[in-house]
Amino acid sequence: MSTHKQAEEAIVSNFNETDHDGGGKEAEDNSDDHAVVSFKDMLWHGGSAYDAWFSCASNQVAQVLLTLPYSFSQLGMLSGIVFQVFYGLIGSWTAYLISVLYMEYRCRKEKEGVSFKNHVIQWFEVLDGLLGPYWKALGLAFNCTFLLFGSVIQLIACASNIYYINDHLDKRTWTYIFGACCATTVFIPSFHNYRIWSFLGLGMTTYTAWYMTIAALVHGQAPDVVHTGPKKLVLYFTGATNILYTFGGHAVTVEVMHAMWKPQKFKYIYLLATLYVFTLTIPSASAVYWAFGDQLLNHSNAFSLLPKTAWRDAAVILMLIHQFITFGFACTPLYFVWEKVIGMHDTRSMCLRALARLPVVIPIWFLAIIFPFFGPINSAVGALLVSFTVYIIPALAHMLTYRKASARQNAAEKPPFFMPSWTAMYALNTFIVIWVFVVGFGFGGWASVTNFVRQVDTFGLFAKCYQCKPPAHPTALPPQHH
Repeated sequence: MSTHKQAEEAIVSNFNETDHDGGGKEAEDNSDDHAVVSFKDMLWHGGSAYDAWFSCASNQVAQVLLTLPYSFSQLGMLSGIVFQVFYGLIGSWTAYLISVLYMEYRCRKEKEGVSFKNHVIQWFEVLDGLLGPYWKALGLAFNCTFLLFGSVIQLIACASNIYYINDHLDKRTWTYIFGACCATTVFIPSFHNYRIWSFLGLGMTTYTAWYMTIAALVHGQAPDVVHTGPKKLVLYFTGATNILYTFGGHAVTVEVMHAMWKPQKFKYIYLLATLYVFTLTIPSASAVYWAFGDQLLNHSNAFSLLPKTAWRDAAVILMLIHQFITFGFACTPLYFVWEKVIGMHDTRSMCLRALARLPVVIPIWFLAIIFPFFGPINSAVGALLVSFTVYIIPALAHMLTYRKASARQNAAEKPPFFMPSWTAMYALNTFIVIWVFVVGFGFGGWASVTNFVRQVDTFGLFAKCYQCKPPAHPTALPPQHH
């Protein structure tokens, strides 16, 4: 048994030091000779545990930061905070399960002599290797659809945000413009190359969260403010599902791990990232809800209620840049899948790969123009896709992978120190599957789809300007002055 373990550890240490696309470790070692190269590597080639933490923390909350006060108005203050902590911890646990399954898959493949020199391992391949083709199809379907709509939401958020700085153009026109800008993400090779972006991205969300908190407190409570939430079951479960979506951002966990030089260090990174994110989401959502109360029910983007100042405009611009980064982050796994489908994943030329990736951006652009419902679409995606992609499927896959005593005995990763046994792990995983299926997918699905359909009925598809200011006199339609 001990020799088996030693062999396994040798494999693990071996694949960590080598075999990474983007030249992570080699580039780091060779960079001593060239100052220019080392500076480029410092900004570009990220594979450390710190890089992974920045990636997880900066991409867990992007535009969701702006919709959490809206969720609080649906849930009430107490439920809003409780659901954030609850889903944050459950999300960290399922991210841990995904990392365990990645290590298991990688160890087994390395023992068979498989090399991953120019290949990025993805979640559906882990499911395929451990559980077979049906699980591969399931993982592929849910993950790709979720990442597709995650990218759509970033585009909608860009248009929604820029409108609060410049309303000369309607939100749909801004969506066209930002769709073209986001198409440039096809040139980012892999998750090795997100170091500087993740670092900047976290600074942007941190600034925005604290701006929202301070601006709401300085503004004080709006006249006649009321806090009636929770008032309706539909709104309650829609809000809860938006929070489930907030902490379900780990559909790219496997790709982030694969970009690390030592992926076994990933174990608790997601939890540490989530704890930091709590310091952003809980104060900002609580403060804005305290200040504006029920007004938020009709303002899914918190920027629309906060007073127009240079501080707010700075937050809007930073969130626009951040959404561009997050768009690339959500889209990159889709690029990889598409490259594998058309046989371009091993191609060395980045220009050829960028050209091959373009067809992925077009449907995202189109969907953002059809469904511009910022806020309600987050909840619908959370209930129908995130619930399975990052909560139910990882928990079920972990239970099935280790259902046999031999698999548990030879596991690449034993239960963590705070779990007394495999039985305790099974109990926790079973609870997560049942809870998320019933509350997240069941009640959440019903509520968020009902809310989404209501938005379609009210605003129509291809809405030109969702939740915009109405013209002063719609009958006379006077010339608009800005």
